[in-house]
Amino acid sequence: MIHLKTRDEVEIMDRANRIVHDVLQRVSAEAVSGVALKELDAVAESMTKAKGGKPAFKGYHGYPASICVSVNDEVVHGIPGERKLKEGDIVSLDFGVILDGYYGDAACTVPVGTVDEGAKKLMDVTRESLLKGIEQVQAGRRVSDVSHAVQTWAEGNGFSVVRDYVGHGIGRALHEEPQVPNFGTPGLGPKLQVGMVLAIEPMINEGGPDVTVDPDGWTVRTRDHKRSAHYEYSVALTADGARVLGVDGR
Repeated sequence: MIHLKTRDEVEIMDRANRIVHDVLQRVSAEAVSGVALKELDAVAESMTKAKGGKPAFKGYHGYPASICVSVNDEVVHGIPGERKLKEGDIVSLDFGVILDGYYGDAACTVPVGTVDEGAKKLMDVTRESLLKGIEQVQAGRRVSDVSHAVQTWAEGNGFSVVRDYVGHGIGRALHEEPQVPNFGTPGLGPKLQVGMVLAIEPMINEGGPDVTVDPDGWTVRTRDHKRSAHYEYSVALTADGARVLGVDGR
């Protein structure tokens, strides 16, 4: 069942997502050569608690950390531990917050120092594909219109789209209906309505779309070990159109 949110619920979710984006901004700045991934996790958790929120991922289905930190060929769900970042890495940061019973969720991919042109293009195209998807968040359109826009932009720029993991509705639960794939034929799936909130999250690979899961049961990486990037916004469909929660109107 798709849960439509009231204006008041959207405002609470906007506040949750403001914390998410503030934390991502801070952690992005801390993602420098020589820093251990567990240090980024500590920053995210302490900052969230100081702002009155609760990290959404810690303990979720047993996930052991507050933030997902995925480096280079890791796609999503990387567990932050002792590993240290090095110059030229790209690092995907995925973070969620619970505030007053509602969830916020967003992700970004950032460079560690100076990165090569291929990494820059991968990150740029992944973020652009997210924005292309958001352009389709209009009343009366379909979920697959969002999916198709993401896929078309990513593949048109020479990259592939991860198919095993998808975006989702969000609200009182971290993962709600509908699923929001990053690929598909336009004109299919649930009709977009005012009150829907979608976590749109392209996961785009340099090489092929296939992925594997590490023995830790969480870390997803590309099968061919080429790099991946990940961007995500929580987007509400309001009477005035699409609203990126935690970002628009700041």
